[in-house]
Amino acid sequence: MSFFNKVFASVGIGSAKADTRLLDVNVRAGEEVKGIVGVTGGKTEQEISEIYLSVMTVYVKEADDKKYSQQAEIAKIKINEPFVIMPNEHKEIPFNFLLPEDTPVTYGQSKVWIHTGLDIKNAVDPSDQDAIHVHPGRLQQELFNALGELGFQMRKAENEAAPATLSKRLPFVQEFEFYPYEGPFRGKLDELEIVFTNIRKDRAELVMEIDRKAKGFSGLFSEMLEMDETAVRLSITDRDLPQLKAQLQQIIQRYS
Repeated sequence: MSFFNKVFASVGIGSAKADTRLLDVNVRAGEEVKGIVGVTGGKTEQEISEIYLSVMTVYVKEADDKKYSQQAEIAKIKINEPFVIMPNEHKEIPFNFLLPEDTPVTYGQSKVWIHTGLDIKNAVDPSDQDAIHVHPGRLQQELFNALGELGFQMRKAENEAAPATLSKRLPFVQEFEFYPYEGPFRGKLDELEIVFTNIRKDRAELVMEIDRKAKGFSGLFSEMLEMDETAVRLSITDRDLPQLKAQLQQIIQRYS
């Protein structure tokens, strides 16, 4: 390899390229993601130290009365051992990994993508980005189904910077906003907000904020002071599923 080719490779000119192909872009949180990373060599021989996949999302952070978009890495997975790729050579590396249970659901403003990067010795790292559609995990879906049976419909979902009281592994939480469009709580509640604080395969912990509808002057006064909101902590396991709808109805009825 000539001196000029070495210089070009060191600044990323003519370097290898990565392209990730997913078996299915529809994925459920907690389940397996499968695909292939295709690597095509550039104009020079190069050593690929590492291929990594980062599961990424964006959340809203507020500071000085302004809102900012911030990226967050949910998981980072290394999928290879070091290898050398020759000029114009093509290699395909299959991969599979479990999507973390706390990956945000891609509803509303919540977006999730997989960032593929190559760690190339003495070169600018090429990268690739692939959006995925993340569906609720099993226990999340059971909760959403129960709320739907009670007449609630999801209106909004957004990732927001986590307050200190809810801060866990990730710097944000996903907030789901529901409104009662029919059923026993229509006209009684303004909205219902759900934040999952901890999600595992066998347990989901959450905070449910019940926003009562203002009734008369006293109700309006309470609403102005945000006294019409009640936060309830819940924990759901498989044992709760048969009675989940009744349990939710009883809790919401108590505070509505």
